[in-house]
Amino acid sequence: MRSWWARHVTKLVQLPVVGITVVAAFSTPVAGQPPVLVVSVAASVNDALDEIARIYRAATGVTVALNAGGSNTLARQIVEGAKAGLFLSADETQMDMVERAGRIVRGTRTRLLTNELAIVAPPSSNLTLPAMLEGRINRLAMGEPAAVPAGVYGRRFLEHEGVWARLEPKVIPFPTVRAVLSAVENGRVDAGIVYRTDASTSSVTVIATLAAKQHPYLNISYPVAVIAGPAEAEARKFLNFLKGTQARAVFEKRGFGIASPP
Repeated sequence: MRSWWARHVTKLVQLPVVGITVVAAFSTPVAGQPPVLVVSVAASVNDALDEIARIYRAATGVTVALNAGGSNTLARQIVEGAKAGLFLSADETQMDMVERAGRIVRGTRTRLLTNELAIVAPPSSNLTLPAMLEGRINRLAMGEPAAVPAGVYGRRFLEHEGVWARLEPKVIPFPTVRAVLSAVENGRVDAGIVYRTDASTSSVTVIATLAAKQHPYLNISYPVAVIAGPAEAEARKFLNFLKGTQARAVFEKRGFGIASPP
């Protein structure tokens, strides 16, 4: 069976995969060069991490280089040996894969953040949630439902509502939730499924927010863990910073929930 990507490639207006890296992070260290920590981060939390990284550098002198993208892609990169000191995933499944591969430092995995899904439409759209669920759209953008966390969650919602079979032929899969958001903003699709935190910073029309209390099966969790390797010591320090008050203020300002201790 062909992958979701292959099945829909003729429908997809492909956008570049989100990725922000610092070249120095992958080059040979030079004497006197400030330390650099590479963090692989889910695209949906990239902006928050970018702000936190600037605060961290001002406090410590350590540059945090963000490698942002779909959590499934990042997990595969880490399993295959990509350089990263820390991994912040948009779901537990991708972190499980990295842990099974023996790439996580034992005892460092932490459930850091929570989020919710939002159903969005282009700016000034009059689309309603009932109309979308009834199939009165032509194109529905979402993360690839078989792999991208936001797409997996989105399919789970549509299956729960009993409309997946109706809407599946209309799905346009994208590699990241940010690519979905861009497609909706530009009116290339009729609706999209993204995270509430992404929708809150966009011009899109939010037609529904899927609150966790009403949809407990959508337990959206962002785990973080230190990756085994030479950057473990610095990664532990940054992980502790992510749990602190300064980072928490940034996450909450951007709409993320702070996960409760297990």
